[in-house]
Amino acid sequence: MAELRELAGSRDVPADVALRARIVLWSGEGRRRKDIAELAGVAPLTVDRCKARYAERGLAGLEEKRRGGPRTQVPPQVRARVIALTRMSPPADSGLSHWSTRTLADHLKRREGSRCRGITSPASGVRRI
Repeated sequence: MAELRELAGSRDVPADVALRARIVLWSGEGRRRKDIAELAGVAPLTVDRCKARYAERGLAGLEEKRRGGPRTQVPPQVRARVIALTRMSPPADSGLSHWSTRTLADHLKRREGSRCRGITSPASGVRRI
């Protein structure tokens, strides 16, 4: 409990970690979930999560969980190719009047294959360029 008190009052830890420590401390004092949520300015579900993470992993459970990794970057050559294609009309034999993200991605996949990995579908790159 002393470690939690120190963490809750420390200026050297992120505010969200200190808040989670206070939530666990208030819970240890026997306060009701609803009251803790109101004091902390969070949802009651957040109180439950803080307590569960502390029970599971101790002080480490109060740290922020790592999110997913950084987005995959589209190589500069591929980016330039996509931009160049968007400035041109689709091939006449395609029957298209303009590019859509899907048709552009399909065209790149079919015509340029491995040089354009990472943008074979709209969700994985063409829209991000």
